[in-house]
Amino acid sequence: MRINVGEARDKLTQLLQDVENGEEVTICRNGKPVADLVPTKALKKERPKYGTLKDKIKINDPDWWKPQNDIEAWLKGDV
Repeated sequence: MRINVGEARDKLTQLLQDVENGEEVTICRNGKPVADLVPTKALKKERPKYGTLKDKIKINDPDWWKPQNDIEAWLKGDV
């Protein structure tokens, strides 16, 4: 279906219902096609892909989990 901009503005709700029913609508300005209203593709929820960060995370300090005993040095900025 082809429709001009003014009509599309006035009948947007009906045009959206037509698109939901599978019809494609072309909006024209001065007789030239400007935009197409087509049904959107259903969004699929993608599942996480586990293992994609394998070998990409680098731990510089293997003892990062151990408690620090040199709090004073750390507070002074010596560490």
